[in-house]
Amino acid sequence: MTLDSRSRWIALWVLCLGDLMIVLDGTIVNVALPSIQEDLELSQTSLSWIVNGYLLTFGGFLLLGGRLGDLFGQRKMFVAGIGLFTVASLACGLANSQELLVGARAIQGLGGALVSSVALSLTMVLFTEPVDRAKAMGIFGFVLSGGGAVGVLLGGVLTEISWHWIFLVNLPVGVMVLALTFRLLPGVPGTAAGGRIDVGGAVTVTAALMLAVYAIVNGNETGWTSGQTLGLLGASLVLLAIFLTLESRLSQPLMPLGIFRNRSVSSANVVGVLLAAGMFAYFFFSALYLQQVLGYTPLEVGLAYLPGTIIWGASSLYSDRFVMRFGIRPPLLGGLATMMIGLLLLARTPVDGSFLVDVLPATVLAGIGAGIAFNPLLLAAMGGVAPSESGLASGVVNTAFMMGGALGLALLASLASSRTDSLASDGEGTLAALNGGFHVAFLVGAVFLAAAIAVGAALLRAAEAGAGAEATPAAEPA
Repeated sequence: MTLDSRSRWIALWVLCLGDLMIVLDGTIVNVALPSIQEDLELSQTSLSWIVNGYLLTFGGFLLLGGRLGDLFGQRKMFVAGIGLFTVASLACGLANSQELLVGARAIQGLGGALVSSVALSLTMVLFTEPVDRAKAMGIFGFVLSGGGAVGVLLGGVLTEISWHWIFLVNLPVGVMVLALTFRLLPGVPGTAAGGRIDVGGAVTVTAALMLAVYAIVNGNETGWTSGQTLGLLGASLVLLAIFLTLESRLSQPLMPLGIFRNRSVSSANVVGVLLAAGMFAYFFFSALYLQQVLGYTPLEVGLAYLPGTIIWGASSLYSDRFVMRFGIRPPLLGGLATMMIGLLLLARTPVDGSFLVDVLPATVLAGIGAGIAFNPLLLAAMGGVAPSESGLASGVVNTAFMMGGALGLALLASLASSRTDSLASDGEGTLAALNGGFHVAFLVGAVFLAAAIAVGAALLRAAEAGAGAEATPAAEPA
């Protein structure tokens, strides 16, 4: 199936819309959690499973989903993921018990993993020319990164109606995406078709990721030095070691380890881990500052993010011009540095802060920086990857974002809580102590971004001007 230029761009928006459903789900649910807890009469532990149940399956199946796309066709996996996510959203919207809601959320996570792991590689298949590919990745990067801020706003609006609508709103979108997918996306066979499924690798890496995610998301509650946390992390590392041993010996592994010999791919994923950690600091703790210190409602929090989100989208759409003119490294480093300055501004916000003076400049800088940085980062993560491994590369970079965000948020939440307790014991007021904890989180988030700049500067030296070499994979897509 050959697409003309107009159809390719429409197909890109279909992919972005499908991926946007997945990205929105992360933040739209967080806004509605208090309403869900009150309506279903859930304990705090039960409430956490509404988030954790989703994260477990989402994080656990990203790598496997990407490789299945390479083997059986990325459009098939995209359709399967959208279908699962849409049906599970209906079940979530109709749920009247904890068990049904958590179970449906786990299925949502599986569907989300399939969609996220192949959407990026499908974009690379649609656009083979360097200029078009850079522009398309700028659009995709905005959806991937800016969707979280949109979710906060949409979550506030829908929760005012009923928390059920944060899930039911996915139904018409999912049906439309499925219909347009069959019409517009090429149904080519898997570029690694004929290969076998590495069952041992699939089981070990999925179990390792799920155990790691479970340990991380429960670390603050159970204690980072508790037997449960250390045991789960240890078991995850053992399974990961077994996985790497299997992959190094099989002729058709789930993850060909040679992909990491590509400097662009390996360094981009390290930068992705650090970027996700810093970005989670921005979203999570700035929302807490607005609500718990300044007293904003959920809807007001969403509106506070709106200017930065609009600027984020605009800079994403123009980031391809920077890539084509300067290459991958300068816009990536410049975007990361701009984001870092935004976090440093948040690290000085007072208890009686003003939106215009203390919040808006930081959100604008974070929006500009992220909008510019994501395009070159995604191009680097997919650059030079053979078509038969594009789904795998997509799954790897999504896993890097997910694990970096989860690890970073867990560490930052622990540091912020410790600093708040310390200030409170020293006699600081409740709001001042809380705000002091947030300041530590923002500072450490800025440190993560500084580390990302250092890694990008050191390891992406090969990505100089003339982005065509980096933006175009070594082999043409099938």
